[in-house]
Amino acid sequence: MLLGGLVVSTLPSSTPLLRQDLLINLREADAGRLAGLVVVLAGLGLLAHAWVSLCGRVASSAAGESAESLALVRFAAVVWSAPLLLAPPLFSRDGWSYAAQGAMASLGISPYEHGPAVLSGPIVQAVDPIWMHTATPYGPLPLWFGKEMANHTGNPWMLVIAHRGLALVGLVLLSWAVPRLAAWSQVNPALATGIVIASPVMLANGVGGLHNDLLMVGLMAAALLVAAEHGWLPGALIGASAAAVKVPGGLVCIGVALISLAPQVGLATRIRRLAAVAAVAAATLVGLGMAAGTGSGWVAALSVPGVVHTPLSVTTFVGGALDWAASTAHLGFAPTTLLDLARQLGLLATIAVAIWVALRWDTGNRPRGVLAVAVVVGATVVLGPVVHFWYFLWPLPFVASLALSRLAMSGLLAGCLVLGVTAPFDSSWHGMYTAIVLGSMLLVGVLPRLLLTPLARVRIERVATPTWLRAAPEAVSPERG
Repeated sequence: MLLGGLVVSTLPSSTPLLRQDLLINLREADAGRLAGLVVVLAGLGLLAHAWVSLCGRVASSAAGESAESLALVRFAAVVWSAPLLLAPPLFSRDGWSYAAQGAMASLGISPYEHGPAVLSGPIVQAVDPIWMHTATPYGPLPLWFGKEMANHTGNPWMLVIAHRGLALVGLVLLSWAVPRLAAWSQVNPALATGIVIASPVMLANGVGGLHNDLLMVGLMAAALLVAAEHGWLPGALIGASAAAVKVPGGLVCIGVALISLAPQVGLATRIRRLAAVAAVAAATLVGLGMAAGTGSGWVAALSVPGVVHTPLSVTTFVGGALDWAASTAHLGFAPTTLLDLARQLGLLATIAVAIWVALRWDTGNRPRGVLAVAVVVGATVVLGPVVHFWYFLWPLPFVASLALSRLAMSGLLAGCLVLGVTAPFDSSWHGMYTAIVLGSMLLVGVLPRLLLTPLARVRIERVATPTWLRAAPEAVSPERG
C-alpha cells in the first residue's frame, strides 16, 4: 500500500521524491499508474486475507485466552499500521487540506472564513481544487493541533505525518474502549477489537487516509465508556471533544444521557438529563473554540461537505435519479429540486430517529446504550447527503460491540472487507477513469476469490457463529437463541 501509494497518490509538485526518474515515469504513464494501483490492491488483498485469519483465530479462542487474543489483535494493528506512518494521504487528499488549514491558522488566517487558496507554495500544491476556495467544516481541535504543528514546520508532508499521529490517538482510544464496550454484551472482546482496529476499512481509510473521523470515533467510544463508569458529566465533556473534531461526534451524547440514567426513569427526568448533557457539551465546545483561538466559525461552514455529490449517499443518489427522471419527462422542475428535497427529507428522518431513540429507548442499560449510538450514528451515515468510505468508521465500534446474529456478523465482516479493498476508488480520483475501470475489473475477480474460498468460508463461519453456540449448542435457551 505504501509503495503503490507513492505512484497513485497526489503529491506536492515540489516533493523531492518527484525528482526520481523512475517515479516520474510511473506517475506520468497510464500503464505506470495502473501498475501502482495493482500494487496497492495486492497490498489490500494481503491485508484482507491476514485479517480474516486473525479474526478466525481470536474467535475460536477459549475464555481463558482472551487476554492473549486481545494482545495479539493490538499487536497486529500496530505492525500493520507501521508501514503507513510515513505514507502520503492514501485514497483521499484530505490530509493535504488539513496541513494547509493548520498553516492558515498559524498565520492568523481563519480557515472558517477563507479557503487554502489564500496561501501559495508547496503547502497547497496537493490540496484538492474543490476545497481550495471553501472554508473548513472541522471543529477547533484539529485546527488547533494543525496550527501548533505549522508553528514548527512548513513542510506539508511532515504536517501530514503529524495529522496521522493525531488520527492514531483515536485508534489507541478504540483499542482501549472497544473491549470494554463488547464485554457489556458478552461479546468476544478480542474479536470486536480486531474488527474495529485491524480491519481493512480501518487501516485503509482511518490510518492510510488519516481522516479526522478516526479521532472523532475514538473519542465517541471513550465518552460512552466513561459515562457508564464515571458518570454523565465526564462523558459529556469527552463527547463534546468528539464534536470538536467533527460535529457528528456529538451524537454520542444521546448514549451518554441514556446510559447514565437509572433504569425506567420518567420522561421529565430523561429530558432533564438530555438537556444537561447538551448544555455541558455545547458550553465545552464553545470553550474549546475560544481556547484554540478559532471561535465558533465552524457552524457557518457545516454545509461545505454538501457541495459534493457522492454515489454512496442514498438520498443524493435517489434525489439525483428523480431529477433526471423529471428532466427526461420535461416536468419543468429546476435542475436540483428533487435532489435538495431528498436531502432535506433524509436530514429530517435522521433527526426523527435521534429524537425517538433519545426519548423512547431504555435507560440504565449499557448494551442498549451502545445500540442507541449505533442506530443514531448509522442513520446519520445512511441518510446523509454526503457519504465517503471513511464515514462507515463512525458506527463501526458500536456495531462490532453488539451481540449480532450470524447473518449480521457475516455482513459486518464482508462490509469491512469490501469497503477496505475498494478504498482506492473513492471520488477523489478525479478523471482516472481507465484506472478505475481496470481496477474494478480486477476487484471483481479478487473479491469473490477472497470471500468464497473454502478456507475463508471456514474462518468467516467461525467468526459469525458465537463461541458459546459452538461450544454448547444444547445449552441454548429460548431467550438467547
